[in-house]
Amino acid sequence: MNVPHPIPYQGSKRNLAGDILRCFPAKVETLHEPFAGSAAISLAAAAHGRAKRFHINDLNKPLVDLWRAIVNTPDKLAKEYESLWNEQLDDPRSYYRTIREEFNLTGRPDYFLYLLARCVKASVRYNANGEFNQSPDNRRRGATPATMREQVFGASYLLKGKTSFSSTNYRDAVLRAKEADLVYMDPPYQGVCGNRDTRYLASVQFCEFVEVLGHLNAKRIRYIVSYDGRTGNKVHGVRLPEHLNLTHMELNAGRSTQATLLGRDDATVESLYLSPALTDELIKSKVAYHLTRSEQICLFEARS
Repeated sequence: MNVPHPIPYQGSKRNLAGDILRCFPAKVETLHEPFAGSAAISLAAAAHGRAKRFHINDLNKPLVDLWRAIVNTPDKLAKEYESLWNEQLDDPRSYYRTIREEFNLTGRPDYFLYLLARCVKASVRYNANGEFNQSPDNRRRGATPATMREQVFGASYLLKGKTSFSSTNYRDAVLRAKEADLVYMDPPYQGVCGNRDTRYLASVQFCEFVEVLGHLNAKRIRYIVSYDGRTGNKVHGVRLPEHLNLTHMELNAGRSTQATLLGRDDATVESLYLSPALTDELIKSKVAYHLTRSEQICLFEARS
């Protein structure tokens, strides 16, 4: 199935969604994405009927407001985007700067969608004041209005009437989860105590994140975490600690963007962690047979 993706986002799990869905339990009442971003996993799960309801959360409030507009008022948003796209044609570069300034003052969803469609490498950047400051990709004008309308209406069709939204700290967002739910977490690259990544409004401290996962374990909440990984021989981040009793898998994310630019063949491998409650359920159920042979071995070794 061609899953719609109206929000272009560097680092989206769109290409890994199929592998991640294989780790879903048979029944999910509500899928929670506390670091939603492009909500790639929610969209994929909705398209394949892997959850009944969805909760999209992100600390970035304009992003959540954009998701509300996509899901609840797709026609209005598509028309606004079309107006912006057409108005840029005389001078796309200066028009982008004007909309960027207006967005930082107003946070309007249509402005944000236009900026995301036009910015360099679909990569958001924020300054120290939390203002969007990424430059435009002046080689292109962004998705055409017809293409964007198709993506927006497709996402709305999948999520409308069964999705709730919030813009709060991930710690508070995961407290919504119940045993019948599933939490999928794709936090920012490990912002270990004080390091700031301009792609995100706030970092996630390693020690705090580990504490939150421990709390979810105590409540027997099922969750999946995309966290660290490696490119070639270079390791990104620190493995989540063994005392959490997580099942660790590795997903081949293909050739990295940086490797492509440098003419190298380094593949990126991303780590996926399954909670103890989820691993126990997968082992006991037929869902485990949807996994590859190596993934099944990971499950059974985790409980050996």
